[in-house]
Amino acid sequence: MRSRATLVTGCLIVALVLAVAAVSMVWTPYDPNHVDAARQLAGAGGEHLLGTDQFGRDVASRLMVGARITVFAGVVAVGIALLAGVPMGVVAGMTGGWLSTVIMRVSDFLLAFPALLLAIMLTAVYGSGTLTAMVAIGIASAPGFARVSRAATLRVMTAEYIDAARLAKRGRVAVALRHVLPNIADIVIVQASVSFSTAILAEAALSYLGLGTTPPTPSWGRMLQESQDLLFSTPQLSLWPGLAVAATVLGLNLLGDGLRDRVDPALEGVR
Repeated sequence: MRSRATLVTGCLIVALVLAVAAVSMVWTPYDPNHVDAARQLAGAGGEHLLGTDQFGRDVASRLMVGARITVFAGVVAVGIALLAGVPMGVVAGMTGGWLSTVIMRVSDFLLAFPALLLAIMLTAVYGSGTLTAMVAIGIASAPGFARVSRAATLRVMTAEYIDAARLAKRGRVAVALRHVLPNIADIVIVQASVSFSTAILAEAALSYLGLGTTPPTPSWGRMLQESQDLLFSTPQLSLWPGLAVAATVLGLNLLGDGLRDRVDPALEGVR
């Protein structure tokens, strides 16, 4: 029951964030970048549900667009990590020997470069921007997918249907596509949900430091950075994007925990 409640709660929170991001593509209460000097720092309520910032821009509209940017950045970053890490892990798990050792050492090398450091390096070459942040986060997350995929592949390779496929003289690519990948998909999905929350936190941190989404495009990290000088006089400007990041990460973590409880055989007796 606990795992079911965790999974349902995570799904609801994530669905709400995705719905807000989707709605922001076609409608927001106001233009998120419209500056209205006459309505600077307006309180919540009235014409502006969550008030306005120091430039008179509607906070609710900027939060909605920020959800779209954050979700998009997370999807692309996790996609990069998945496409880079899963093949590495599957190849390492299926082949073994020196090739597996080389792949795992490359993974260890990438682990030495966290997303923030990679973002700084890429920014120095290509300039700051959402794409730079997504690539940095994706590369930094790839080793996690490689390790999880390798461990799951090693378990699958001991199954009898793998022996049957070998006796049928199926090639390694066919075995990987028809037998390995479908049987490790559940573990990869759990890793993706957990990595998504990490990617959102990393994107917010990079935007806060000026290495992610550039103005005037709204993002939750950028909103936190812009409101830091008004933290004591107008704390709600920091509260709303902070709550948005915290709620989204919580929902993704609950979703990941719920999925893990569903797919992990070791937890069968707990459910």
